[in-house]
Order: sequence, then C-alpha cells, then structure tokens
Amino acid sequence: MNFNIIRCGRAVLHVTDLERSKAFYEALGFVITESDSDCVYLRGLEEHNHHSLLLKEKDEPVVEAISYKVYSDEDLDQLAGHFESEGTKVKWLEKGSQHALGRAFRIQDPQGLPVEFYAEMDSVDRLLQRYDLYRGAKVQRIDHFNCAVKDVQQSYDYYINELGFACSEYTVDDKDNIWAAWLHRKPSVHDVAFMNSDGPRLHHIGFWLKDPMSLIDGCDVLASMGYAKNIERGPGRHGLSNAFFLYLRDPDGHRIELYNGDYLTSDPDFKPVKWDLNDPLRQTFWGHEAPDSWFDEASIVLDVHTGEPVETGEPKLKKTKPQFMI
Repeated sequence: MNFNIIRCGRAVLHVTDLERSKAFYEALGFVITESDSDCVYLRGLEEHNHHSLLLKEKDEPVVEAISYKVYSDEDLDQLAGHFESEGTKVKWLEKGSQHALGRAFRIQDPQGLPVEFYAEMDSVDRLLQRYDLYRGAKVQRIDHFNCAVKDVQQSYDYYINELGFACSEYTVDDKDNIWAAWLHRKPSVHDVAFMNSDGPRLHHIGFWLKDPMSLIDGCDVLASMGYAKNIERGPGRHGLSNAFFLYLRDPDGHRIELYNGDYLTSDPDFKPVKWDLNDPLRQTFWGHEAPDSWFDEASIVLDVHTGEPVETGEPKLKKTKPQFMI
C-alpha cells in the first residue's frame, strides 16, 4: 500500500529542565524557532518547516510521539481510515490544537510506539545560506528514528506491507531471523530503523549534517562548553549505511545521532543489503567498541491515548551484544 508518507517529520520529547535542554541543543547547532516557558521548537538550518524537534517541560523524560509527514490532508484521511479499518484506535488532533501544526492523528503502532501523522506545518525561512548563524555541528535536518522493539519481523512486515516503506539494509542472526532493519520512504537509507531489544522504546533520533567536519566541529564546541560527558559513542563510520556518526545524550538521557554520508535508494531495482549480526564491519566499520549503554539504554515512550508510559517487554529474539564487540 502507498499512503504518500513522505518522510520522518518531527519528534516530541519531554524534558525535565527546559532551559538546560535548550542550552544543550542550541550548543549542538539547532535553530530555535520559538520558545516559551513550557516548550522549545527546534529545527535544522535547511528546514523550511517550523520545527523537527519539540521539547516540552514535564516531570519525566519520555517520548510523546515520533511523526511522519504525508503529502496531503486527503492522504491523512485515507491513512486514518486504513488504521480504523484494521481496528487501530485513532486519536485526532485538529488544526489549532498543536502550535504550528495542521490536522494530525496519533496511533500506537503494533509494537506500541507512539506514531503521529500530519500533512501541514507552518513554513519558516530556510537558513541554509545564513552562514553567519552556523554554530556547533551546524545541524541541517531531521533524518530518521531508531526504535527498540520486541519483534523486529512484525515491524518489518507491517511497515513494508501496510504502510509502503522499503528496506535498504537488514541484519540477521545465526538462524537468519531479522534482528534489525532499516526502512525508508524518502530515497535514503532510512526514515526508521527497528532493532531487537526491550521495547517499545526510542533508541535515538538522527539528524543530518552537511559534512563530516561539521561533526568534528560539534565535538569541539560541545567539549569546550563542558558537554564532553554527553558524547556517548563516536565519531566513527557505520558499516551498515556507510554513515559517519556521533551519538550524544541530552541532559535527560535522550539519545541524538549526528549523521552524514549515506546513499541513494530511489531505484526500484535496489536490492537491500544483508548483514550478519556478528560481522565486525557492520556497526562500526573501523572496529572500535560501542559502550554497553548504547545497547541497553533508550527512551521510554507514552501511550497516545492515556498519556501513561508504555510497559516494555523482552524481545522475541535473544538479546545479545554482537560478539565482535570486545
């Protein structure tokens, strides 16, 4: 099926100290579109929509929603109708109920992730050539979500067969079970990845940089401002996706990936790349070790209907740290 889902669009995170989080993301190189005492709306320099990251000050640091942009309101209605026809409860948020956003709806996907769809967001000035405003890692745009789920195969089947996503790369265990999968709507490696772990949780949000040097600049700026401890993993290059990466933890522990260097996946005859879980080139092409926190820790997600944290569960496949990690 194809409901004209364009790309990943935004994430809504709860943070416990808005000013502290605002300072961190500004140092990282995000643009602050708007802020008040309750919320901060952030975007990348090349983004023409109002925001791609919304921070809300709350008591607990959790994930309220991960969002995808669709082509039109008609597509939004068709997609909502599809979910309702299969028995999925849809929560509509009418235009005006969320700042800068048009009509939207939210569902809990089959693995329990809080997913939002929208077609319209306020436009703002693109700052791509406002080089005088570049700072930190010079964040350009949102790129993807990475989600920890209990059953990767179910997410793989659902997003491809029901929502029209395509697979770029995937990882299998020693029994050829899908252990992780990278799925896309835009013609790059992914808009969302699913990996085998306690779930549902959000592992990270990936943001695109213009070049690898921007990532290094970001490290230097963060370290000079006292944020060196927030750097969790990298810099490095993934074998999977070929991306140059850096993983950071924000002041509440939400994980952000700075990302550059994947490839085009638009051709209809593109063949997904298969990786073995214990291939030493898969996660880190240069071979250096990932910390245990990268495998074990992720952000709790909320139920879109009750607002309560979704209970996590053990994954269907064996939860294991790849053997090549010493």
